[in-house]
Amino acid sequence: MARHIVARTTEIPPGGNKVVDIAGRDIVVFHVNGEFFALLNRCPHEGAPLEKAACVARLTSPEPGVYERSRVGEMLRCPWHGWEFDMRSGQSWFDPNRVKIRSYPVAVERGEELQKGPYVAETFPVHVEDSYVIVEI
Repeated sequence: MARHIVARTTEIPPGGNKVVDIAGRDIVVFHVNGEFFALLNRCPHEGAPLEKAACVARLTSPEPGVYERSRVGEMLRCPWHGWEFDMRSGQSWFDPNRVKIRSYPVAVERGEELQKGPYVAETFPVHVEDSYVIVEI
């Protein structure tokens, strides 16, 4: 699987998202609770853009009249029909065995680490002496 640099972490504010094109696919990257998640930017139901989805909490009820919120912001609610998906896995909340959104692995790395590629160019020391640039070989 190829790696693609899609944004600086500061380009996607907490609670925000950014849509990027990777190999002809619209991928939406979310920044939630200090973590980043990447999903195909298309609801499997009717193709709604998930960049417009609401980031909501998981809501459960152990008994009538009692509600518990967890994983605040980690669930997506489709903007067109309200289908809900787990941002971590892409699984749908209503039919987890059959319906899901394609999710992609995300990593955050320092710029210094990214500039170290597998190939290293040969370098030479350079000095400036009395307005002349001198390269040592």
